Amino acid sequence: MDQPDKHRPFQVWLLAARPRTLPLACASILLGSGLAAHAQGFNPSVLLLALLTAIALQVLSNLANDYGDAATGADDHQRIGPVRAVSSGLLSPRAMRGGMVVMAVVAALCGLLLLLTAFGNQWASILIFILLGAAALLAAVTYTVGLGGTPYGYRGLGDIAVFIFFGLLGVLGTYYLHAQQLDGLTLLPAAACGLLATAVLNVNNVRDIESDARNGKITLAVRLGRANAITYHWILLAMALLLTVIYLVALPAPWLSWSCLLVAKPLTDAARTLHHTTDGETLTGMLKKTALSTLIYSVLLSLGLALY
Repeated sequence: MDQPDKHRPFQVWLLAARPRTLPLACASILLGSGLAAHAQGFNPSVLLLALLTAIALQVLSNLANDYGDAATGADDHQRIGPVRAVSSGLLSPRAMRGGMVVMAVVAALCGLLLLLTAFGNQWASILIFILLGAAALLAAVTYTVGLGGTPYGYRGLGDIAVFIFFGLLGVLGTYYLHAQQLDGLTLLPAAACGLLATAVLNVNNVRDIESDARNGKITLAVRLGRANAITYHWILLAMALLLTVIYLVALPAPWLSWSCLLVAKPLTDAARTLHHTTDGETLTGMLKKTALSTLIYSVLLSLGLALY
């Protein structure tokens, strides 16, 4: 893959921000908003600010991942996937730390404006969400940048974090910001979204399993081994689709909402490819397909509920 010219800083920072990961960051926000619209609690300002906050957090996480993997040596010359800015010398560690600080401030400001828009002067709710936002900021940074210890992404805990922040917290938190209430049934699509986001991470980790193991990045895929990690991947997909069907039946959902199950085909196609090849470029394509399918799942389910 060709590297951008380091004398063109916009290109370099765009590379480090990894914009192709941003649609996945928006999936939980869109789904939570669609659930809220179905409950007659939708606020367009909350949707916009929640998307901006999620994007800022994802960019922060990507910058921290770039910096952390370079600092620990996890990104070596044999790494598969897009060029990393620090390990390739396009950005210095100091510059990347500065970028992380800027994005942390942007995420915090967007988050505070979101809370004021959603809650007004309900200070108890604002305080609770500030604590949740602080946890999201900390998780974004410490995935590959340890604070006095091994980064949790290097201990096989990344899957749990993705399930929580891209699923349960992302969907249910967004729903509450809109509707100012929680509905137990929404736990099902929230968990399904988290499982699909975890599947995206798993494709990435299976693709990188050899380089991660070689460099001491002990992801869950490394712990499980390739064969078991692929079985785990099928379980993630099956559970996500099963929870979705249970939710659609229990609601009962409008017919258009069932269109979200159309993503089963590309998801299973990607999973079969994961089983049959170890080619890095092919698996990168399957990673994109799984991420796009997760976004489409959220969009179709949200539209089906919102237009009912």
